[in-house]
Amino acid sequence: MNLFMWYPKCSTCKKAYQKIKELGIEVTLRDIKENNPNVEELKSWWQKSNLELKKFFNTSGLLYKELNLKEKLPTMSEEDQLMLLASNGMLVKRPILITKDKIIIGYKEKEYELL
Repeated sequence: MNLFMWYPKCSTCKKAYQKIKELGIEVTLRDIKENNPNVEELKSWWQKSNLELKKFFNTSGLLYKELNLKEKLPTMSEEDQLMLLASNGMLVKRPILITKDKIIIGYKEKEYELL
């Protein structure tokens, strides 16, 4: 089953979810703030995505800025970064669509249309 990690109050997440519905893709919804991903999930998604771990961070979020992560991330180990992401769903870039074959972080309509 496909998983859609989102924050229901986020306008970008709402647009992405609307696109998923238009495409007829079935997903399990999971609120990233109420039920944030754990270290094992994040590590699995990151490895499957072939993206830099930094792409999983919500770099425009208030918490990211408050924690001064722009300066701290480059010196943190991957394990510490994963633990930090798992500590608070608001640090995680959203939405995340996890399918059998793909991990899509954020929302770009063209990426969704390729599903």
